[in-house]
Amino acid sequence: MNMSAPPTKIPPSNHPYADIIYRLEAGGAMLPDTPENLMQIIGIYKAYAVPMDFYWRDLLYIGEQVFLNPLPFFKYFISDEYLQRHNHYAGDDADLRIWRGRATVHPELEEFIQKGETKNMPRLLHHLWHDRINMEFAEACMQAMLWHRNMYAPVNQFDPYLDSDEYKANADRAIRAYFKGNPAMLGLYKLFPDMFLEQCRQASYYANLGLFWEVMAPVFFEMSDLYDEGKIASVPDAMNFLTNGIFAIAGRPIYHHVYVKGECYEIIPKSKGFTWLYEAALPYVEAVFYRTAPFRGTKSYNAQAGQVPDDQKDFHYGVLYADLFPVGTAGIPPTLLAQDMLHFLPPYLVDYYKEHCRGEDDMLIQLGVTFQRSMYCVTSAVIQALRSALLYPLDDPNPKHLMANRKFFEAQMDRFLRPEARLNDIQSANYR
Repeated sequence: MNMSAPPTKIPPSNHPYADIIYRLEAGGAMLPDTPENLMQIIGIYKAYAVPMDFYWRDLLYIGEQVFLNPLPFFKYFISDEYLQRHNHYAGDDADLRIWRGRATVHPELEEFIQKGETKNMPRLLHHLWHDRINMEFAEACMQAMLWHRNMYAPVNQFDPYLDSDEYKANADRAIRAYFKGNPAMLGLYKLFPDMFLEQCRQASYYANLGLFWEVMAPVFFEMSDLYDEGKIASVPDAMNFLTNGIFAIAGRPIYHHVYVKGECYEIIPKSKGFTWLYEAALPYVEAVFYRTAPFRGTKSYNAQAGQVPDDQKDFHYGVLYADLFPVGTAGIPPTLLAQDMLHFLPPYLVDYYKEHCRGEDDMLIQLGVTFQRSMYCVTSAVIQALRSALLYPLDDPNPKHLMANRKFFEAQMDRFLRPEARLNDIQSANYR
């Protein structure tokens, strides 16, 4: 089926993105299906997955162990226990084996932690030299999820629970245990309980994002391996692998446990039944891909001048809208991610950038553009997964059902009618 042709059973679409809607209706993605696009997105998934293997481990370490430490100088100095923690979706003892590789820290990441870009030296020196994985990017994603709360309610029960009396009671027990024997902090807690409770909610989001990325890292590793083996041969193949993965692990529990002197405090118990899809994946896509916030130094925060939207739902600073050229500045979260990915690029992507970049100094921006393309593919998988869960098969014979799918796709494409959206840009190979 021609992916740019409208289905014959229903009238043509009048939407400005009609051609892309037809492509989605034919089982394609928002990103055009070309060998160059496939090579770029798979290569960047691999480069993303290696630092992500650190992100999820350190996010859980911070949420479960660092918790409310008022001076968390060493929160990025992840313990060996968390580096060697078995990923639940890789290795021989996996709950569901997505990646055929090992369950412990990825070998390329392990080597980078030891050597960095410089040489073998104590981790503190690597840290002070800023020769390390940039956890600030992961924290920016977590903060976006925390700030854009109550997304996908009422199916997302995670956020309402954070305001419940049960959560407050669980948090109170953990906070008191954590500061036991520290009268100064317990006194502050008595004076400012809401401040400590909000910090506890943030720790719960550390855990939420850590558990989300624990799944995504092996998904991206496996996609890279399948591409190398010739088993992912098109952009729709990549999107379908992501879509199937979303359904396979949709029910993965989302929880938050805190460990104080070896004792576990269940702030969000697994028994609450919160799941990966509704309480982590969909809120993450909404907060990080679409919304986030203006990055410091790239846009004014002058709300009175109308330079920031009045409503949170209108925030449009996520990766799907980002202008990668001014964003490519030191200290900006997307640039920190690009710097992390730079260390782990597969050779074919390095060769591609050598051919198309304006020198090595341009590579971080090109990485960002490639990453943006790849996230349009991930967003396509999320859109197709939602359509599959909520509506009808793409080959449904009933025209009314096909029209319901059409209206769903049009509503999704409405979000890219903003002038900042990069959907038009990614249709061209010249967007680099």
